[in-house]
Amino acid sequence: MAAAVLSDRALNRALLARQGLLQRTRRPALEMVEHLVGLQAQEPANPYVALWSRLDRFDPQELSALVAERRAVRAQLMRATIHLVSGRDCLALQPLVAPVRARAFRSPWLARLDGAPVDDVVAAGLELLVERPRTRAELAAALAPRWPGAEPQALAQAVTFHAPLVQVPPRGLWRRSGPAAWATAAAYVGRQRDAAASVEALIRRYLAAFGPASVADLRTWSGLTGLRDAVERLRPRLRTYEDERGRELLDVEDGILPDPDTPAPPRFLPEYDNVALSHADRSRLFAGGSPPGFAPRGGGWLLVDGFHRAYWRLVTGRDGATLAIDGYEPGERDPPDTVEAIANEAGALFALLAPEAAAHRVQFIPSAGPAR
Repeated sequence: MAAAVLSDRALNRALLARQGLLQRTRRPALEMVEHLVGLQAQEPANPYVALWSRLDRFDPQELSALVAERRAVRAQLMRATIHLVSGRDCLALQPLVAPVRARAFRSPWLARLDGAPVDDVVAAGLELLVERPRTRAELAAALAPRWPGAEPQALAQAVTFHAPLVQVPPRGLWRRSGPAAWATAAAYVGRQRDAAASVEALIRRYLAAFGPASVADLRTWSGLTGLRDAVERLRPRLRTYEDERGRELLDVEDGILPDPDTPAPPRFLPEYDNVALSHADRSRLFAGGSPPGFAPRGGGWLLVDGFHRAYWRLVTGRDGATLAIDGYEPGERDPPDTVEAIANEAGALFALLAPEAAAHRVQFIPSAGPAR
């Protein structure tokens, strides 16, 4: 029997529903963080905007408290990028994605070690981190005398790319700032890794939050290679579909598939939101299959009718805060009140990001791309 074909719009609505972007949900922040298998977090404020877009009555202090209590942590995980995950997920995921981090280190940094053995460098770095959290600059300064021929930054990068570490507060707290200081994950989180963690479990969790998806999509999201064997072991417990281009899509058996015509309200997403980064084929979110440019710093993506339709950027000054919406053009499917709905959503975003501003303004800018 031929597999059912899912249109880009059907995949869009499935993705939005599973991400909490079709309708905001009432659930604890940590529960949503785990459902999404973490939030992209190299910009510390991004997870707060991401959860605000997904959770009804989201309180940023709830997430900040989780970070302060070590129940949520910042770690280098999928795609070797910084993610905010639960403490237990951190310990479970780090061994699975260790090859991804090691591979990401090799190209830019390995030759700069000047032959210093990676294992020895990492062991020396871990001894330093047992004493106290340290930044990469501090690791570089402490390790450089032992390997004078190596670039100091390469020594520090060897430690952070190869060891299971976390970044400690105040970095990641709401409206707080601090350097990216690293500590050993096991000592900081203080829990044992879930013995049931496996690549198969990771695949199922990805599909539940991002599916239906292809094996290429799985690779793009995780950075892992060699996933075919794990997929084949899971296949008896998965559904299969095809996209409009004839590619096989995999899904969990209870994956949500809303009606493709389900209305999708405007949503403001941060510049690094996994919903925009976790598929090899991005047609389910971007017309033409890929974003036309980078989202602006201090802003992100605006979804209208479920798809990327503009960029947004928040600018604050003495006279107030302006949320600039760059590139929005009305579409044939847009309801008559779409501009008003965007402005209302922007007003709620002001309450999160600029509650103390003297005035709030929404500015629509008809342009081809974001300002950086």
